[in-house]
Amino acid sequence: MPEHPTKVTFTDPAGKGRPITLDTVAVPTSGVRDYEQRINKIPEPDPHYVDVGMLYRFAQVEKIRREQPEGTVPLHLAVRGHMGTGKDHDIEQFAALLRLPYYRIPLTGEVRDITLIGSVKLYGDGLGGTESRWEDGDITRALRGTALVNLSELNAAGAETLFALHGLLDRYAALDLPTGETVPLREDVRLFGTMNPTDLRDYAGTQTLNKAFADRWVIWEKDFPDITEIEAMLDRRYPSMRDVYVRHISRLATEINRSFLSTDPGTRVETPISLRTVLDRLPVGLMVYREWEDPLRTAWEAMVLHHIDPYDIDHYETVWAACVRKGPAEPPFGS
Repeated sequence: MPEHPTKVTFTDPAGKGRPITLDTVAVPTSGVRDYEQRINKIPEPDPHYVDVGMLYRFAQVEKIRREQPEGTVPLHLAVRGHMGTGKDHDIEQFAALLRLPYYRIPLTGEVRDITLIGSVKLYGDGLGGTESRWEDGDITRALRGTALVNLSELNAAGAETLFALHGLLDRYAALDLPTGETVPLREDVRLFGTMNPTDLRDYAGTQTLNKAFADRWVIWEKDFPDITEIEAMLDRRYPSMRDVYVRHISRLATEINRSFLSTDPGTRVETPISLRTVLDRLPVGLMVYREWEDPLRTAWEAMVLHHIDPYDIDHYETVWAACVRKGPAEPPFGS
């Protein structure tokens, strides 16, 4: 097996805080029923990931958790931001760097408390009859050992799901199962969550969080990355992409997302440009159309305009005309 670091250092991109060095986590081999499966859920660090500050904030809280007096209630961290801002990826990369098994559990409106907590099911007993057995749900299974649990889309969950989690998230710090068993929140389990805003755009299936449930979280906002942050992401992921393409893509994304956040209905668009578009779709389009007369314009039409609402196209094209007008003549990637 490859050697993994025993320590990891987080630095503040803003340059204000001191670097934070934390020991990585060793999943215990004893007392865990699914050790092999659990260690296989440790994600690998993304070599192209750029921390714009969220990982450093996670590390600040983690440092305090490890230094806090025994018995203090742990803080559960939630990240709220628009689609495509990289919320889940931030949390996954924190798990990767700390070597924590990562469980992402979507809380969609279709998920019920028995899906998350578990239920009694009937199984054949081999003698022609049946027997009842308890089967853990997604959250209960994750809580059985070392883990970072990401409850994704917190504000899409139904009321019964949220109430089922109250005891886990407050001072009680445990789940009570219908079997009478109590599953405590282990010291080596971290609970995170993500959600979309509900006050500016209509994300289907979301709702304002129940105040009692929201009070059990520290909720941080995740903004769209600014132009210098997007440039840093593109430079790291595509070091051979020519600077002029990096600048154009970064400016296009920044201006479109600024319009998405605008309160002026005359300039506002309903579809932002996500990091998936910036870091995956557009660069792949540049690779596909690299020999065309205008690779950036062709990639824009093929990889961006088809993903937006039809009534946003005019404004997207206005931003294109202001930021680019005509794409660079040179190939998008250097030799």
